[in-house]
Amino acid sequence: MIGAPYMPAGRPAALINRVCIVMMSAVGDAVHVLPVLNALKRHAPRAHVTWVLQPGPAALVRAHPAVDDIVLFDRAKGWRAFTETRRELARRSFDVVLDFQVYLKAGIVTSFTRAPIKLGFDRARARDLNWLFTTHRIPPHAPQHVQDQYLEFLTALEIPNEEVRWNLGPWPEERQWQRDFFARLDRPAAAIVVATSKPQKDWLPERWAEVVDVLYHDFALEPVLVGGRTERELSAQQVIMERARHKPFSALGSGLRNLVGILDGSALVLAPDTGPLHIAVALDRPVISLMGYTNPKRTGPYRRFHDLIVDAYGEPDEDYPISMENRRDRMPRITVRDVVERIERWQRRYAVASR
Repeated sequence: MIGAPYMPAGRPAALINRVCIVMMSAVGDAVHVLPVLNALKRHAPRAHVTWVLQPGPAALVRAHPAVDDIVLFDRAKGWRAFTETRRELARRSFDVVLDFQVYLKAGIVTSFTRAPIKLGFDRARARDLNWLFTTHRIPPHAPQHVQDQYLEFLTALEIPNEEVRWNLGPWPEERQWQRDFFARLDRPAAAIVVATSKPQKDWLPERWAEVVDVLYHDFALEPVLVGGRTERELSAQQVIMERARHKPFSALGSGLRNLVGILDGSALVLAPDTGPLHIAVALDRPVISLMGYTNPKRTGPYRRFHDLIVDAYGEPDEDYPISMENRRDRMPRITVRDVVERIERWQRRYAVASR
């Protein structure tokens, strides 16, 4: 380790001219990084931010006003991803690197950067010996929501973080596509995220089919299926289409920026723990969260819509702690009635304010 373990007091303000972000994970994590970048830009508007991330989340944040430069890490290329990323980073130098990711690959990429300060998580939270690749660490902290964990980096940099803003769009040039999309619907939309990157996070598609009919017939909403076009998502869509009496509108494969427009214009979003859930929160759209595999206190909707969470992670009346522990085979515990009760709650508390 080089230098002091924690950020020295009084120095950070001079270190934020050229910033590199190392966060190459999924869309949800990219959403959680954005409030950090927005706060940094408010504090230092002329700071230049380079972000190393994968092509998927890159499509979401490209053209974001807080992101000046993107270095793609395409893990599908295997070891070539590391050599190409190293070549790109060799052309740049930074004042500070923020390593939000606690895995070996992020540590390797962090080692490619040239910067006097490489700030990462404390040793207890840095997995895969990730702490070996950073020069400074944020102080230890009790477990908390992922969003709050990322905001700890602002505290270490002595940057105010009272205002949590994502500024995710839609951008002005995207509004016409959004208007054209919703012009095809004759009633308010309820966006349904049909699947995630992990089968253990998914809800049963035959139950989604029942919810589709309830949304349409009982709540006068048009169900819209959203997500990508992976094998599991297409399989879930097929089951829903075959079983639902009302065939929902499918928007699978619309792309992440168009997904922002769909979620932004929806009256309600229903999602398991996956990136679109956090996009919906960033857009302040009411979201019913179906949580079973992951801890809702750590990865659920941030500060909003907790009354709409369907919590199958904990046992009844269990006051479980915030942790990274995953609990398998919990999602089938969620019943259609559980989800319908949250839709009814949405109708009472949020529907009047929905766009």
